[in-house]
Amino acid sequence: MSAASSSPTKSRFLFAIPTRTELNACWELGRLSNGMGCWVCWFPLAFSMAMAYHAMPDLPGWYAAYRGILFIALCCGVKCLIMTIDDILDADVDALVERTKNRVLPRGDITMARAWLFFAIQSVVGAGLAYAILKPYTLYISMLVWPLFVIYPTCKRWMSFAPLPLAVMFNIGALMGWSDLAPGNGSLHYVLGEGSPAAGRVPFDILLPLFFGCCCWTVTFETVYQHQDKADDVAIGLRSLAIFCGKATVAVCALTTLGFGGLLAWAFWLNGQGIAAFVGLALGTLRLLNGLRTVDIDYPRSCLQFFLLTPGVGVLVLLGLIADGLLWRWQAGIPL
Repeated sequence: MSAASSSPTKSRFLFAIPTRTELNACWELGRLSNGMGCWVCWFPLAFSMAMAYHAMPDLPGWYAAYRGILFIALCCGVKCLIMTIDDILDADVDALVERTKNRVLPRGDITMARAWLFFAIQSVVGAGLAYAILKPYTLYISMLVWPLFVIYPTCKRWMSFAPLPLAVMFNIGALMGWSDLAPGNGSLHYVLGEGSPAAGRVPFDILLPLFFGCCCWTVTFETVYQHQDKADDVAIGLRSLAIFCGKATVAVCALTTLGFGGLLAWAFWLNGQGIAAFVGLALGTLRLLNGLRTVDIDYPRSCLQFFLLTPGVGVLVLLGLIADGLLWRWQAGIPL
């Protein structure tokens, strides 16, 4: 049976009511059954918020928690948008790769036109929610990476360093979290960075090490993850950091892991964090290093298992920051 005859969606009107098959396809396009992409976007933002909670004694804990939970939904939306456009622009490549050949576009569960329509709907809804929920300067920061949503899926066709734009895209929250909680968001003194952090400015001297450290984290897990597809990528002429690093991948990723730990430690020190934050960071960094010690980059299942360590690393670092903030306020007699 030909591809055209096996796919009932080929001749459907663009704006027709979606079938059950198409709804399931949209669910898969957005990876709604998998929260990994949401968490890797959210953790850098949560780190930034927890650091702001430590630096601003007047910031109520309930408000920081409320904003953090609200951002989970936004990060899930960002993840769905990125996954959808990635599948659309990579449909021809996915059909040639063993791990991805059964995704919804290669198997014909939804037409390319209808997939683009789904992406457009997500974009409109997402932009509306961003304008409604994000504070002015936080929104401006997020806009810096919007073009990467479309550029990133093309990267492996022409460069070996696709994890770098992915890292920028996923970790922009490290700059957004603090700005969301700071008073005066959108005022002139805030945008110009005048005054103390408590007065409302974004302390980029603190947040940039956090951002770049989290980027090192993304490069680490994404490079190992790419090893799952390296044989197919070589066969069809694609590039990846996994192929570029080859047998040196574990050594390179050990360096990026140390960059993650070192840069976050620098950010914590600049922010005056206490011992609990450093303990959480040390445990998270050691978890990554131990995973690199045991990973077999020639065995796809082992690469996937390393990738699945990611949320656990984020939890360890975040718990350390939260514990540090609560302990500091308790010792200073400041309401939690």
